[in-house]
Amino acid sequence: MLKAIKKCDFNVDDLLERELVSFDQKDIDAFLNNQVIMVTGGGGTIGSELCRQIAKSKTSNLVIVDNYENNAYDIQQDLINKYKNKLNLAVEIASVQDKDKLEQLFERYKPHIVFHAAAHKHVPFMEHCPDEAIKNNIFGTYNTVHAADKWNVKKFVLISSDKAVNPSSIMGASKRMCEMIVQSRKNICKTEYVTVRFGNVLGSNGSVIPLFRHQIENGGPVTITDKRAYRYFMTVQEAAQLVLRAGSMKSNSEIYVLDMGRPVNILSLAEHLIRLLGYVPYTEIPIVEIGMRPGEKLYEELLMHEGDLLKTSNSKIFIEKQKGITPEEIEQKLEILRRALETKETSIIRKSIQDIIPTFKVIENE
Repeated sequence: MLKAIKKCDFNVDDLLERELVSFDQKDIDAFLNNQVIMVTGGGGTIGSELCRQIAKSKTSNLVIVDNYENNAYDIQQDLINKYKNKLNLAVEIASVQDKDKLEQLFERYKPHIVFHAAAHKHVPFMEHCPDEAIKNNIFGTYNTVHAADKWNVKKFVLISSDKAVNPSSIMGASKRMCEMIVQSRKNICKTEYVTVRFGNVLGSNGSVIPLFRHQIENGGPVTITDKRAYRYFMTVQEAAQLVLRAGSMKSNSEIYVLDMGRPVNILSLAEHLIRLLGYVPYTEIPIVEIGMRPGEKLYEELLMHEGDLLKTSNSKIFIEKQKGITPEEIEQKLEILRRALETKETSIIRKSIQDIIPTFKVIENE
């Protein structure tokens, strides 16, 4: 029989074990004012928070693109309720995999700034369905990047992940390929491209905090993959502000990285959350190790190589130095992926994405 559930409110920021990072709103406002802004994946955790923060500035028009109508509806209603008719808002149900539909939307709205947050992000799902990671994350990004170039977008901001660094998962490898697509646009078109890379977002859909909380409120056990595992965390507000501030900087296909402090131990995080919800770890709520899942690392990384950082005007934002990559190299890699997708063989598809990412690491979990 389950224990009586203790309903306790807590501040997710308390789990960070560091000071919150904030950025000068004036720079962000100057970047967004009087601009037509498109957010792909605008109904997701990061995308919807971007939309909320963008709506605070005097944008000319905010266009939300998402292929999941329930999420799109939620953020639409949230913004309508808050801003009424003061916000010029459009919501479009579309997939970034649909090149023709994207072209129609770019032609219709002619966005000045694009935040590309649309992506499949769950590591275990993408290990099982590598074709979807390729179609949605890689080719979806390729379609959006080229639509931005064709329709003279001023600034394109890709949302990336620390899992793209020396990836050990299909999801991470797909995000690294997205970074490379953006890198390949350097100095060849008028659009300014930038990538923003950060760690796990506390409380995001499908992430560890909602899972732990659900387990705790149902009497446990709390399941962790490995007590030695560490992850970088940030709040969704920090993540959105980082994206906006980095986007406002003068750049050309740079990868921006946030100083996220020290990574957090997953076991300590679970213990801390149990206490915040009013229970005693191990005595009232057990914690159980279930083993690392395919593609997961014990330690996440934010940089390809330690020391490859350049300072920016903001002490919390850095640029990772990157080797150049040509559009021709990107096309060669994409052709390998296209041929693999045609086979419909999961093993061939998985191997194709591993082969085209030089930094891919196969992890043998202990």
